Amino acid sequence: MVSISLKFYKELQEHGYNVSLLYDLDAVPADKQDVIHQAGMLKRNCFASVFEKYFKFQEEGREGEARAVVHYRDDESMYLEAKKDRVTVVFSTVFKDDDDVIIGKVFMQEFKEGRRASHTAPQVLFSHREPPLELKDTDAAVGDNIGYITFGLAVPTSHQPQLQGQHHQPHPHLPRLPALPHKVLQGQCIAAPPPPPPQRRTRPISL
Repeated sequence: MVSISLKFYKELQEHGYNVSLLYDLDAVPADKQDVIHQAGMLKRNCFASVFEKYFKFQEEGREGEARAVVHYRDDESMYLEAKKDRVTVVFSTVFKDDDDVIIGKVFMQEFKEGRRASHTAPQVLFSHREPPLELKDTDAAVGDNIGYITFGLAVPTSHQPQLQGQHHQPHPHLPRLPALPHKVLQGQCIAAPPPPPPQRRTRPISL
């Protein structure tokens, strides 16, 4: 039996999710690595379960469903809301000191700038100190060390027929986003190497 302790598990139960993994050791499949991989994905799949629910709401046109709030850390939260033409996902992030605030703001802005590089990328907004308008009627935290990153996933992005090959999730990397700012601050993300310098063109000299 595989068990996991999550701070936000009770909040997942409010959305109708319960899970237990039971394995018969007398009938272990030949491909043990696949079983190990599935068990190792338990935390990620628990976190992603709420995404599945709200993207389903959007597909069915169920606008007005209560916003989901998941406190995935003691002082950080995730907010999901299904609307007629999109699903809005907001992550809150707490920066521990002034240097982290500067680095974190630069990192978050990269998400926003990424939309310019690809027209298929979801809309991304970043707000510092104050929560976005989507959270104006909530108890979302306010402060100099608080940041919010908002993803607006439009209908073409979250439409179910386009999810084949992506484990039926509108964006398979969204459940991993809360950890990214902290990994950057801890130096765990390796930057891509710079592009090679352009080659200098020379003109032939006539003699």
